[in-house]
Amino acid sequence: MNKILYASVMVALLTSCASSYNVTGSSSVSALDGSKLYLKTLKSGAVRNIDSCDVVHGEFHFAGLLDSVRMANLFMDDESIMPVVLEEGEITVKIGPAGPSVGGTPLNDSLYKFIDRHNQLINQMNELGHKQNQMILEGIDEQAIAQQLNAEAAHISAAEDELVTKFIEANYDNVLGPGVFMMITSQYRYPILTPQIEYIMSKATKTFKEDPYVKEYYQTARENEQRMNGLSDPVTTSAPAPAPLATDTLQAPAQLMNAPKK
Repeated sequence: MNKILYASVMVALLTSCASSYNVTGSSSVSALDGSKLYLKTLKSGAVRNIDSCDVVHGEFHFAGLLDSVRMANLFMDDESIMPVVLEEGEITVKIGPAGPSVGGTPLNDSLYKFIDRHNQLINQMNELGHKQNQMILEGIDEQAIAQQLNAEAAHISAAEDELVTKFIEANYDNVLGPGVFMMITSQYRYPILTPQIEYIMSKATKTFKEDPYVKEYYQTARENEQRMNGLSDPVTTSAPAPAPLATDTLQAPAQLMNAPKK
């Protein structure tokens, strides 16, 4: 009897020491109704399921215990919909035709403020193609068009680099820094060093450098650079496969918008 009581007390104490996450979601995308959603996170180099739920009448809910704050991604089947920071508090997820958003807790608010600004810059870059077509129709000299649009593209690109770099610097010691670092590096076929990455690492704190993904990526990228400088082929082994976090996945996927309602 005493052993049972002791075990019960220990479970209660361990549970009380753990924090919890609570995610309340709503969707106006009819294709999601009846679907199963998953929360997945990167652990030991692999993407793992940590929670799942069904979408019922446009509503869904996740809840559980946390041993630490972590970056996760919301998936429908194998399709990444959006990143979510699992932290203590009431997390609110909204999925609509204009795209998904997360709020209600400090790190999620900060992440989606950054994502919104980043998407604005991406949209500005995409608009340059339409602007080029319009200028051609107006009979503007092609050389003048190229000169103007190249200057605008360089300005937008510089603004994007500054946005990403400053955001990572401001979040070296929480999950947002490594999470966004993962986002910008996942676009490469294999780990490489760029001036932006070198700058980020030169300013980084010990906490950031010791993050498993950051550490593995940077080490492999340096090895690749040494091989390239030695005129040998770079290795194609990459850092641990990241949970998709690129901001082009943060718009509602087209297949969600066009799929028939279940």
